[in-house]
Amino acid sequence: MPVFHTKTIESILEPVAQQVSRLVILHEEAEDGNAMPDLARPVQTVKLAVDNLVKVGYDTINSSEDQILKQDMPPALNRVEEASLLLLQASEMLRADPFSAPARKKLIEGSRGILQGTSSLLLAFDESEVRKIIRVCKNVLEYLAITEVVERMEDLVTYVRNLTPVLTRMTKEVDAREKELTHQVHREMLVRSLEQVKNLTPVLISGIKTFITVKDSGKNPQDTQANRDYLVRKMSDEIHEIIRVLQLTTYDEEEWDADDITVMKKAQSGIEQKMKQATDWLQDPAALIGSLGDKALHQVLDDARKIAERCTNPADRDQILKTVGDIESMVDALCELRQLGKGDSPQAMSLAREIQKKLGDLQNMTNVAIANTERSGIRRPAPTVDGKVEQARTWLANPGMDDKGLGEQATRLVVSEGRKIANSCPEPMRKELLRLCDETEILTNQLADLIRNGQGNSPQARAIANHLSEKLFQLKNKIKEALINQVAEDFIDISTPLKHLSEASIVPIGTPGRDQNFAEKSQNFEGHANKLADTAKMVATAGGCRNKKTVEEIFKTSAQVDDLTPQVTTAAKIVFQDPGNQAAQEHFDLMKKRWMDNMERLRGLVDEAVDSSALIKAEEEGIMRDTERVEDAIQMKDPPRIGAHASNIARRANRVLQVAQQEAENSEDPKYVDHVNQAASNLRANLGVVESIAPMVQGAKGVSMNPADTNAQQNWRKANQTLIDAVRDVRGAVTVDAGVDQFPPPPPPDLSELKISDLYGPPRWEPITPSRARPQAAPVPVSPRPPRAPVFSPHSDPHYRNVNTRVPDQFADGPIMYQPQDGGAPPRPPLPNDNATPPRPPPPETDDEDEAAFPTPQANQPIMMAAHALHMEAKQWSSKDNDIIAAAKKMALLMAKLSQLVRIPFDFKGLNSVLGLKESPVLGGEGGSKKDLIATAKSIAESSEEVTRLAKKLAAECTDKQMRKNLLQVCERIPTIGTQLKILSTVKATMLGAQEPIPAPDGSEIECESSSKEDQEATEMLVGNAQNLMQAVKETVRAAEAASIKIRVDSGYTIRWLRRRPWYTS
Repeated sequence: MPVFHTKTIESILEPVAQQVSRLVILHEEAEDGNAMPDLARPVQTVKLAVDNLVKVGYDTINSSEDQILKQDMPPALNRVEEASLLLLQASEMLRADPFSAPARKKLIEGSRGILQGTSSLLLAFDESEVRKIIRVCKNVLEYLAITEVVERMEDLVTYVRNLTPVLTRMTKEVDAREKELTHQVHREMLVRSLEQVKNLTPVLISGIKTFITVKDSGKNPQDTQANRDYLVRKMSDEIHEIIRVLQLTTYDEEEWDADDITVMKKAQSGIEQKMKQATDWLQDPAALIGSLGDKALHQVLDDARKIAERCTNPADRDQILKTVGDIESMVDALCELRQLGKGDSPQAMSLAREIQKKLGDLQNMTNVAIANTERSGIRRPAPTVDGKVEQARTWLANPGMDDKGLGEQATRLVVSEGRKIANSCPEPMRKELLRLCDETEILTNQLADLIRNGQGNSPQARAIANHLSEKLFQLKNKIKEALINQVAEDFIDISTPLKHLSEASIVPIGTPGRDQNFAEKSQNFEGHANKLADTAKMVATAGGCRNKKTVEEIFKTSAQVDDLTPQVTTAAKIVFQDPGNQAAQEHFDLMKKRWMDNMERLRGLVDEAVDSSALIKAEEEGIMRDTERVEDAIQMKDPPRIGAHASNIARRANRVLQVAQQEAENSEDPKYVDHVNQAASNLRANLGVVESIAPMVQGAKGVSMNPADTNAQQNWRKANQTLIDAVRDVRGAVTVDAGVDQFPPPPPPDLSELKISDLYGPPRWEPITPSRARPQAAPVPVSPRPPRAPVFSPHSDPHYRNVNTRVPDQFADGPIMYQPQDGGAPPRPPLPNDNATPPRPPPPETDDEDEAAFPTPQANQPIMMAAHALHMEAKQWSSKDNDIIAAAKKMALLMAKLSQLVRIPFDFKGLNSVLGLKESPVLGGEGGSKKDLIATAKSIAESSEEVTRLAKKLAAECTDKQMRKNLLQVCERIPTIGTQLKILSTVKATMLGAQEPIPAPDGSEIECESSSKEDQEATEMLVGNAQNLMQAVKETVRAAEAASIKIRVDSGYTIRWLRRRPWYTS
């Protein structure tokens, strides 16, 4: 089956697929009774191209030393040759008989063979190129493996001289490969690992040098050896990761919190696709290690692990993992025998048969595990607090529904997360957070008891569920607030403990308390680093950041900090033991720099994950608390406390400056940038610059020298208040106006116009918009006034989102607003009568018709489910004045149509009319015509281009650099996936009806040689591609909506994000 992991393969396969699609359409038209045209000239052109391709292929084989290429490429060349001959025979037969059924059969099989054979040929060659890069990577690994034998400076010089060229070559090769890949995630993985290797190389050389100098000095080199071995391991791990990524050919655009069953079934499908290749490799004693079959076998084991990780039954999980481990051990033994040329020995043949048997058992185990997991109905709670809250609120919306305990489990996990965060909070916040956790837990217990007693649908249970939903929402917000305060406290200063450790490491030998001081500083540094990493992880889990990439980067960088921290302490210990060792000092400096780079990156990611305005507010509140502590210290005449808390104030103000600078650098709105920079300049002036001392700190020093000096106290208070005002100004500059309510509730009546009698009479209002006057009516009998509906609050509505738009926020045909007439109380409205029926207002412009026509997906319709997920994301917004939403909705409908055309059954009544397509006899049944399938895929690809064009246009007008980057990253994947969809649809079109016998002129039937396994594989690839495309478009919609709140005012660009009309506007 075609793969598209490189730009070269995609560029070659796309025109081939276009030509094949034309032949497929001609074939289908002939089935309707039309005569086939003369194909002699185009077929001859294809034949010449194939002959040239085959010649180049065999020349490549003859000149290559890659044994796997020599084994994999000839079958692909044979298939292309055979396919071209089939096309030639079909052309000759059709010239003699334009209605020939056998000729049509040869035509379709030849078309399929050309496309798949070319794909296999390109894949074999590409894998050969990858193996060349991997060989270079393994050369670097071989040099790293001999690091331990470098024990002299002369050895180190030789080592560096030999390592440098091969490392340089690897860097160039991997860098070139990265630019060739189509999957952005794979590119980012390679870039990140390659950057790590580049950064680690000088540190490794420094570590080896330190080891040699310490050993030559006669001291114990244990610490330096451990440090050197750590660096070798880290570099080896990164190179192994590069090798792994180089061999990847597919990527799923699934969400990070994808459903367990979905992930398990994808892995199951992967096992089924790779099993035959793995079995063939086992049965061939001469099969090469590293060939497609060997890779397929290891991919089967990886997919089995994925299934095991998500099993709800521990017995299933343990059984699968044990079997995978056994198979891996047996495969390693088989590879050793084959490397020794004993692949056909009785031992190797017996081992291969046993592995094959265990693979079959493993496949059965995974099938049973998936069935058990699906039957249990148990789902895994979401990885983030926001996701858990959504799962809990889904449960609370219908507490009587059996969700297998997912909602209750998610609720309790949120409570547990809240208590975990409360443990590190100061007392006022801690008390409030624990109170909310306790109240939430009590309500959860009450509701769980009612559900266990069969009263989940009772009024009492629903009342508790509503109350619990509110408490859960409050708890989530309080957790976010607590985390922002925690970030403000922990990240106020990231470098001082490292600076203290560095100072302690160079204290002269013989200084009293030297050892104790170093141990204390080491402990403080490690505790500080661990606390920062833990806080960052909590922000990723519970901070509310919805950017998958940011969250993943926080976890990765936190892990790197955790891994690096003890190595920094070890490097400091080496310096401490030998302060005069210059090599040790240089190595420690490199380790410190690496640690600081990682910590600064972690701080930037955390700042990106939290709201900047809220963070500055938390720092401002911290300054107020430190101000009170300074005042208490002044009253107590405690100079050390005065200096300590005044220093904290200065650090917090510096932190505010950092956040403001990040905001200014991230924006391209000149007005906003000038405003932020001006406020930051004022704060910077109060903090002071390098040449002068900050007025606040200077005043604090004066008070510390003489706490009883009232003049010094007043000077400090004045300078401190000026600094607080400057911080407040920065917060005001950074805070962006959230915009006006998109759906404001009707305005309340003017209380001065109300009278006692009005409380029991009908409201006296007259519409603004009607121009014609209405006749006055006689008084009507007074009737009790119905209770007023609760006033809507945007902060209590989970569907509300403030959005800055550059066009009016209201619907053009929105609800009629009422106001009292001038000059007193308005007249009563006329009574209804038979002769004067008020006209019905015109219906609002909406796309409800499109949404009503979208079908409901079934569990066995994966493409339909992916299309429905995009539809549900897009239907939140009106298509009016929003081309991105309109294009996304169209793509969802087109993909729904594609789901039916690839023989995934569904009744699509009315769908063609929504898309503006003519009715076709294939719609409404199972499957569809090849022409419709190809045309629909082409339409989807065109819509993909349109979504990308619109997203890039919006990105060009976005003033927020990070938002623009996120939008471009998600939208640039769409055209590539759309092109791949066209090619895969063409492959699938050659399969439609391929298993059905073709009637011959003499009344007999011509059996088709195509296997159902090939058709299944084509369907699986098409399904995966469709899911990736819908996911990419869904992420683009989300990124576009976020980016549209910051667009240039003077650009003239307009886009309106209007949520579907809530109940109070109807």
